Amino acid sequence: MALLAHILGIFTSFVVPLIIWLIKKDDEFIADQAKEALNFHITVTIAYFAITVIAIVTMGIGFILYPVLGIAVLVLGIIAGLKANDGIAYRYPCTIRLIK
Repeated sequence: MALLAHILGIFTSFVVPLIIWLIKKDDEFIADQAKEALNFHITVTIAYFAITVIAIVTMGIGFILYPVLGIAVLVLGIIAGLKANDGIAYRYPCTIRLIK
């Protein structure tokens, strides 16, 4: 389930990690990793909004940042899923920890 929270978060943003966290609150490892994925994808959503503002201010040049963020989400999500599958708690870099 921890693996699914990270991997499915790539495709569904914060929806699946939120559902897994709400369902599996009693399992400490799964809840911790689902919260980590949830925090990461909330941070990514905020970053997408910031990139949109940057793109508007720079008259479209900022749109170059969209694929960079997308590739980072893909790579970090896969790494986190593999670590969680091995039973290792993964912490995403540069994540705002809104859900404690």
